[in-house]
Formats: sequence, C-alpha cells, structure tokens
Amino acid sequence: MSSVAVLTPESFEEHRSGLKDQDMTGNDEAYIPTYLEAFPPLPEKGAPGEKTGEPASAWGSKIRPIKASVITQVFHVPLEERRYKDNSQFGEGEEAKVCLDIMQRTGAHIELSLAKDQGLSIMVTGKLDSVMKARKEIVARLQTQASATVAIPKEHHRFVIGKNGEKLQELELKTATKIAIPRPDDPSANIRITGTKEGIEKARHEILLISAEQDKRAVERLSLEKAFHPFIAGAHNRLVQELSQETGARISIPPPSLPKDEIVITGEKEAVALAVSRIRAIYEDKVGAETRITPQIVMVVEVSAPAWLHRFIIGKKGQNIGRITLQLPRVHIEFTDGEERISLEGPTEEVEQAQAQIQEIIQDLLVRMDYTEVIIDPRFHRHLIGKNGANINRIKEQYKVSVRIPQDSERSNLVRIEGDPKGVQLARRELIEMVQRMENERTKDLIVEQKFHRTIIGQKGEKIKEVRDKFPEVIINFPDPSQKSDIVQLRGPKNEVEKCAKFLQKIIADLIENSFSISVPIFKQFHKNIIGKGGANIKKIREETNTKIDLPTENSNSEMIVITGKKSNCEAARDRVLAIQRELANIKETEVTIPAKLHNSLIGSKGCLVRSIMEDCGGVHIHFPSEGSGSDKVTIRGPAGEVEKAKKQLLQLAEEKQVNNFTAELQAKPEYHKFLIGRGGANIRRVRDRTGARIIFPSPDDTEQELITIVGKEEAVRQAQRELESLVKNLDDVVEDSMEVDVRHHRHFVCRRGQVLRELAEEYGGVAVSFPRTGSNSQRVTLKGAKDCVEAAKKRIQEIIEDLESQVSVEVAIPQRYHRAIMGPKGCRIQHITREHEVQIKFPERDDGEASPQENGDVSPEAEFVPRKCDLIAISGRAEKCELAKAALLALVPITEDVEVSYDLHRYIIGQKGSGIRKMMEEYEVNIWVPQPEKQLDVIKVTGLAANVARAKHGLLERVKELQAEQEDRALRSFKVTMSVDPKFHPKIIGRKGAVISQIRKDHDVSIQFPDKGDEQQVCDLIVISGYERNVEEARQSIQQLVAELQEMVSQDVHLDPRTHARIIGARGKAIRKLMEEFKVDIRFPQPGSDEPDKVTVTGLPDTVDAAIDHLLNLEEEYLLSVTETETLAAYMKPPSGGPAKGFVVRDAPWNAAGIKAPDMSSAEDFPTFGTGVAPKQTSAWGPKKF
Repeated sequence: MSSVAVLTPESFEEHRSGLKDQDMTGNDEAYIPTYLEAFPPLPEKGAPGEKTGEPASAWGSKIRPIKASVITQVFHVPLEERRYKDNSQFGEGEEAKVCLDIMQRTGAHIELSLAKDQGLSIMVTGKLDSVMKARKEIVARLQTQASATVAIPKEHHRFVIGKNGEKLQELELKTATKIAIPRPDDPSANIRITGTKEGIEKARHEILLISAEQDKRAVERLSLEKAFHPFIAGAHNRLVQELSQETGARISIPPPSLPKDEIVITGEKEAVALAVSRIRAIYEDKVGAETRITPQIVMVVEVSAPAWLHRFIIGKKGQNIGRITLQLPRVHIEFTDGEERISLEGPTEEVEQAQAQIQEIIQDLLVRMDYTEVIIDPRFHRHLIGKNGANINRIKEQYKVSVRIPQDSERSNLVRIEGDPKGVQLARRELIEMVQRMENERTKDLIVEQKFHRTIIGQKGEKIKEVRDKFPEVIINFPDPSQKSDIVQLRGPKNEVEKCAKFLQKIIADLIENSFSISVPIFKQFHKNIIGKGGANIKKIREETNTKIDLPTENSNSEMIVITGKKSNCEAARDRVLAIQRELANIKETEVTIPAKLHNSLIGSKGCLVRSIMEDCGGVHIHFPSEGSGSDKVTIRGPAGEVEKAKKQLLQLAEEKQVNNFTAELQAKPEYHKFLIGRGGANIRRVRDRTGARIIFPSPDDTEQELITIVGKEEAVRQAQRELESLVKNLDDVVEDSMEVDVRHHRHFVCRRGQVLRELAEEYGGVAVSFPRTGSNSQRVTLKGAKDCVEAAKKRIQEIIEDLESQVSVEVAIPQRYHRAIMGPKGCRIQHITREHEVQIKFPERDDGEASPQENGDVSPEAEFVPRKCDLIAISGRAEKCELAKAALLALVPITEDVEVSYDLHRYIIGQKGSGIRKMMEEYEVNIWVPQPEKQLDVIKVTGLAANVARAKHGLLERVKELQAEQEDRALRSFKVTMSVDPKFHPKIIGRKGAVISQIRKDHDVSIQFPDKGDEQQVCDLIVISGYERNVEEARQSIQQLVAELQEMVSQDVHLDPRTHARIIGARGKAIRKLMEEFKVDIRFPQPGSDEPDKVTVTGLPDTVDAAIDHLLNLEEEYLLSVTETETLAAYMKPPSGGPAKGFVVRDAPWNAAGIKAPDMSSAEDFPTFGTGVAPKQTSAWGPKKF
C-alpha cells in the first residue's frame, strides 16, 4: 500500500531541528521511517543481484515482449488473372478444392470472397511460415502465370541465391514467384522469373536492387608480411574493429595458424579506399620503426587438456581465458575442436606464465569436474528433453550438470553428462531410469466414433478427469475435432494401458447401446396431452423406460417426437406415446404394398408428391421404409376416413408410375459401350427413336460397369432390349481380318504412342489393330474383334488413308514478328484453327538475327516485304481445308491504323497512371500507341487484328466525342460572379457546421468560395460564385435575400447571474437550442475567463429579441432561488477546517545535511515544470467540448 504526502516548509524546519518535539522511541504509530526506507533507490544499470547472488528486485524485472504467432494477409486476384472463371456456383468449383488442398498441406486458414469486379479476395491466416507457403501455392495454382527475364552480371548471381539458398527462398516466398538462376557453367546471365505480373515486378525490382548494391561494392587484397598483422589487428582485434567502424569496410585478417599474408578489405568503394590507406599507413609506420625494435623470441607451446574441458577453461562468456589475455596481451591462445590440446604463441616469458595459469585451471577442473557418456536409443531423446526442454532443464538445474543430447541429424545414441562428479552420477541414474520406464511403455489406438468423444470427455473435461485419476500413469490423447479422426491414443505402462483400454471400451459399448434413436410422428394437437400437467406424463414415461424424449418447440411445424436410449426401451416408450394418441382420437393405421423401386418417384423431389397427399387428406402420416431395407410396406396413420382416402390416392399414383416406369437391365462388356453409343451418340439415338425407351449406360463411378438400364413403357423397353441384345451378341462373335495399308502411312497410326490406334479401339468396341514392325516393308494390317466393330474400324482406317493421300502442304508468308501474336496465349488461336479445319500447322525456327520489330507495328507501308525462311508457316491437310486455314492465319496478322485525335485530349484518353488507355487495350485486345507529349502530334496508332482494330477505332472516336462534350460542359460551368457582403454576415451565411451554405450549393449546383481569414492581400468582403450562368444568378439572389434578412436583425445584451447559465443552457445545450428555435433568435453566452461573465448577447428581429430577453430574465429569477438554497445547505454541511497539514515526515533526508537550504516549492528552478505550463482548465457552462 502506498501513500501520497506533501513536504511543507514547516515540516522541513522540523527535520532540520532534529525533530525535537517528537519522541523517536515511541510506539509504532510514532515511528518515523528513514528517507531510504520511504524512498528506496532505483536499481543501477544491469540486473541486480547478478554478482552478489541476491534475488533481483521488483524494479529490475523485465517484461518480455509478446509477439503474435498468428498473422493475416489479404490479397486480390483480378478477374483477368483468375485461372478458373467458369464456376456455376461460387465456392463449389476447382478454386474451393485447390484452397482445401492448400489448407491441408500448409496448415493455414484460407477464406475466399468474390469482389464486385468478379476478382477474388483471399484472406490467409496462420503462422508466418504457413501463410507465406500458402500464399505462394495460391498464386501458383489460382492465378495465371507469366514469365520474364532480368539480366544482371554473372558474378552477382550468388548474392541473389544467398547462403545455402536462403536469400532466394526468402525472395520467392516474399514475391510468390519461381526464380530460375542459370548454373555456374551456363554462360547466360539471364534470370527467369515465373509468376503473376505483380509478383514478377516485385521480384525483378528486388533482384536489380541486390545487383545495384553489389555494383557499389569493391574488394581489395593487401599482401603484407605476417609479422605486421598483429600491429594492424591490435590487442584483442580492437584496432581493426575500430577501423571497420570508422570506415564502414569489412577487414579480414588471416589467423596466425593460417600461412597467408593477404588481408582482404570489402565494402563500398570509398570505404575500402579509406581503409586501405589507413592500413598502409600503419604498415609503413611499423616498417620504419622496425630497425628500432629489439627483436623478441616467439615460442609456441601446446598444453594437453581433455576436449570436453575446453569450454570450462574458456569460462562463461570467455571470462577465464579473458583474464589471462588481459594480463598477457601478446600471448595468442588457440583451442581446436575435437583435439585434446591448447596452443599458446607469443614471447617466451609471457607464454610460460600463461601456460602455468592454464595448467592450474586444468588441474582444478579435473579435481572437481567429471563426465560420463550414456548410450540411449535416439527414439527416446525427445522424451528426455520434454516439452520446451522441461525435463532436461530440470535435471540440469537439480544436479548442476551439463547434458548434451545429439541432434536428430547426427543419428548418434551417445548422451554426454558433464559437471560435478556426484551430480553426474545422479543425473546418469535418473536418465537411465527414465529410459527404462519408456521402454516398458506401450501405445494403443482405440477406434471411437468422433460423435462420442465429447460425451466421454464430459462437460469441462470432468468425465475424462475421472478416468485419468483412475489410471494416472496412462496418457489419453483425443484427436483434434477438425481432423475428423476416430483414433484415441493411450500411452503408458503395458498393464495399465490394457486396463484403461478395457475400461474405455466398456464406456463406449454403453454409449453405443444407449444412443439408439427413433422418431415417432404424433399429431401436433396431442403433444400437450403427452407432456401432461406440469410434464407429469412425459416425466413418468422417461423414468419408467429410461429414455430421453425430445418434443419439437411450440412454434415449430414438426410433428416428430424423438426418443433416444436402448433399442428395447425406445420401442417401449414409442408404444406408450402412440397409445396416448390412440386413446385421444379415432386413429387408424394401415399398410400398403408398393414396389420399393417406385418409392423415390412417389416421394417426389424433396418429398413434394407425398406431402401433397398428406395435406390433401387432413394431415395423415405416410411412412416409407428406409432406403436399402428392401421392404415394400408403406404405413399410413391418421383419422379412419382420411387414411382410406390417402391409401386410394397413393395406389392410384403408384399405378401411373408403374405404367410408365417399366425397367429392364442388360449386361454388356464396358468396351462395347462406346460402339453401342456410336460416334456422337448416333447408334443409341436410332434405337431410342425407334422404340421410345430411355437407355442409361453406367457412369465411371458406378460399381456395376457392365449393367445397362432401359426405362420406359413395357412394350418399348422389351423392343429396345431385343435390339441391344442382338447387337451385343454380334459383338461377342470375335473375328480376325486384315487389310492393305501403304507403308508410308503406317507412321501416322503408330506415332504419338499409338494415339490413333487407341482412339480406334475405344470407339469400335475394343477392336485390336496390329501394324507390321518398322523395316519389314509389309503392308498387311491385322484387325481382331467383334465382326461389326472390325468392319467399322476398317471403314474408318480407309477414310483416314484417303485423307492422308489427299493431303497437300501449303506455305503462307507472314513476317516473323507477328508469329507470337498469331499463336495467341499458349497457342490457343493455332489450336482452334487446327481443330476447326483438321490441318497441321508448323511454325519455322526463330531467326534471332532479325532486327527487333518497331513498337506497335509502326512500319513503313511502302517497305517491300521479302519473305525469308523464318517467315514461312507450313500448313498440311486437304487442299480446300488448307486454303481455309491459310485465310484464317492471314486474318490473324495484326494491322496498324491511324486515328485523328486532338493533342489536347491525349492526356484524358491515357487516364490516371495510364488506366484509361490500358482499359481500352484490354477491352478491344489491341495495342494503342500515343505519341510523346513533346511531339504534339494529333495521331494515335492502333495495332491488332482487323476486326479488333475497327472496334477499337470506333470506341476511341466515341471517347473523343465524350471528352469534347465534357470540355464544352466545363466551359459552361466556369461562369463566375463576385458579390460584396459585409464580413460580419459571413458566419450566418455559412451556418452552423456549414449547413446553410451547403444547402445553397446543393440547391443551385454551384461552387461558393469565401475569402480566407488569414489572407491580408485578399479582399475580405468578396464572395465568388461559379457554375452554370443561370444557377449562379439564382444562388446570388438567394444570398442577397439572406443578407437582407440579416440586416434587419438587431443585437442586444442582457446581464444574467453566471450561476444560472448552466441551467439555462441545459444538458448539452438542449434547453438553449429549444429556446432559440422558439423565439427565432441567436443567444451567445460568454466564454470562460471573460471580463464580463454575466453578459449574454441576443440577436434577431427586434420583437423576437425583446420577447427572448423577457423570458431569460424570468428564468434567471426562477433559477436563482434554487441556487441560493443549494449554497446555504452546502455552507451548513461543510465541516470546520483544521490546522495546516504537517505533511509526510522522514528521517535522514538529504536536505537534513548541514549547509543545505530548504527547497522553495514555489521556485521554478528547484521544481521546474515539464514543457509548457498548462493553465487550469475552466469548465464551460455549455459542458465539455466535442472534437
């Protein structure tokens, strides 16, 4: 508990006088604390108690910053970059499947939403690593990919890759792209980036930044005698560190053990040059002084010490070895990992001293330190460490030892313990005991339906806690609900795990037995009778049958009562509930036999047919058996008369369905199905047209692939069945036939891994077509299969041969620069032409020696086109189809047309940051070139396909018309008028928060500008109105009318007691606003701190001002009576004031020392203020200000 007190001058004098008037040895109440007790000092820099071993003070406790482990990123995929655009229903197509797959593989949570522009907004939530991986996959799989290259010097590639490829991985995650860097032996300097347009730009920018940084860097190598290296490095490398900090360059001096005399300096060019000059100066200084230096003998000594002791010899943060090197700075001490020796190098005398000190440390450590190694199977290592290192840290702290457990990558089973001999043995024993316990452990998986998990765990885990208390040595792990797994894992001692498993299996068996559920339809009007008075009936049934009975809510339309429990108990409860219903009404139940295959058609879509019968027959209940039960019994329950009516309607509907719903089934091998269907469904369509029956073939997902179903009227079904059986029988008769095919056509059939032969087999009932081996010069082709299939296949092969023999090859000359445009994105345009005209199109090899095409196809029309080899595109196929394909290719050659557009309109066509012209290019699929502003040309060039160019030209001219109309409109709207209005009326014209002037602007569609208050050069009474001429004139008349009304107004002051102001204003000014609206006046109260706090100004028309003042005076008189009474009561209730407070008293304060004056609390020097002084806040009568 803390207290606040004031130190007054009087109390200070009492302290100075030694507190004579007080008894220092009095009781606890009279005890005066010392200054240090009352005001403990703040801790010094550094953690208190670190050296002394005392506990750290509360002042020194540090609060570790908490970092969010979960982040959220939101990004957008535009419509034109979406890979899947044809989803019929958002959230159910390929995009949802891809996101689900990414969520499962990365662990991040992904939410998709569709923007107004049909683009995708994607929100990814999870850990940073998961979010970055998920984002990279989303961009790769949901967004269309592009690629680009960026060229940087070959020697900069390694800086893009980074150490162990970390920089490259970070760059790929950050930009969501794939970056391919050529191998070191590849002479190419181009780096290929694949990803979205935005990602490619980001990656390209980052790579160029890395290259630019390396361009600024330099490397210098100085070869200086090794003897001078220590002088350049300085003691403990201090000199070279200072040099690095001053220059900003990185200086690398080889260690004494390395036989190199080359010092490497890297960094910015200027920094490297400065560092080189400084090092040379040190070197030359030492070389000049070399003759004056007495040579010293340098000796190297090795001290034997076990490798495991090295870190103890070095000490915590190098404390032990640091003391030696501080005393003997010229001695170099080197420890080598894995070797049991320590090297010392330096002057003989100092090396001997260092050797003695190190040997003394080694002897001391050998006496009080020990180590041991334990072989432990690596599978137990993570259990020894524990969660967040809990187990191993406890052992380390308890036994004061160091335990080294090898990493998984080392694949070692050797655990090393170092420290106090006794602690080492105790730690070793505990580790072995832990391993023995784990070896005896067993893991068992129980299959438990996920719906029972919550019941077994219980509310707030109460039930599972009882199980864990019963079997404390067994760990029970339930799967995460999101995994939808049924596996519950038990781990612990073998016997205990078996007992726990049996116990849980018994609980699960009880749950399964008691989870049986049946639904009983009971008419809604009888539900209250089943419940009974105060729930007596339902409670009795629940208790006697030991079941759970749930009734629908009163406002629900459902009539189903759900009974849950053991099967026998549920059936008993159902019988009792139905008995109550039968007693209350004349309820009849009957069964109707209807074939099970008609049940679905009788129920109708979403139960519409059966529901219409139930509603028509007074709400009877019709119950169909569960699907798959095979039962034909349909139960009808309800009032006797209505049950008969429903039965009649149901049987009539079934009879109608029976007539038109005759079904027959036929078996046929799956390979015959395509032949039975025919090309484009021709064969099966003929059977349907002749018979009128519907023939259904199995889908790829059906289990019965040989089953063909025929549906329709019985006569039609029988006829179709006979025709199909005849076709299948013919197909079962396998024959072998042959035909002659010219050898030059064989390759067409067997190329592309026999694609044509596979198509023939699929289309003609699995017929096998065998061509002779290559090089045999045989023309005989063998066909084996059903007779009809073989004949049809032979006919098809003959058609293909005729096509091949009638093929011609045509060349079309199109400049190579247009080839990419003709191909289209991923060759889609060429693929369309080859499919449509049944031809083959081959493009020539690219000639890189061609001059780069001029932008936007801006070539001279007079230039004569001389086709080269790289310009000739070959088309193969039938002559007439080749001509059609040639025409289609020529139609794809882009053309360039000029459009006359005034130079003044160019910037409006381009739009903000090029958005306008980019939109037009995307809309019309053309390239639009606008000349540079300095050329001031009136021509815009449009390049693209002829049809697209025509559309773009028309669109561009339409846009020009719109812009010209806008220019004319702007000219009309620029009409301006200035009017002079006395500045005192400006606030009234503007209105409260601009309400009046905003209404005038809105009513007349004009812009009104008032003069700036702080601008002395501007005329202070001029108001500028701009807009259409007619609107400006109307707005000017409105302002003039408003000014005329304001000129008639008068202002009058009235003096009101300031104590009544708050009451007159009211809560948040509500009362005064009501008053101003009632009297049509403006009332202004004085500001806090005003010279005349009782002066109130009333402004308005003369009559209304007088009336308002009279009302205010009446209110003042009324409120003054209340204020006077309140003040009198407050004065009566105020307690008498005591003497001056002595303040908080302490002993041994700093000001008690001799020669120190008492501080003057009113002095600004002794008690300075922080920043600018703030005046005491005065409360306005209007209440607190709102900002």
